[in-house]
Amino acid sequence: MLEEFLSKNAIYIVMIIVLIVWAGVFGFLLVLNNRIKNIEKEIKGDTGK
Repeated sequence: MLEEFLSKNAIYIVMIIVLIVWAGVFGFLLVLNNRIKNIEKEIKGDTGK
């Protein structure tokens, strides 16, 4: 039963996995961008407090 489901819907499973990976990459880039902004503010001396 599971093999039948996987064989008929393989393309959708691959698409879901690819979307999860892209969402992870996008989230990582957002976090990295925020960290870089904070480091730039520290270097300029603007702590924002």
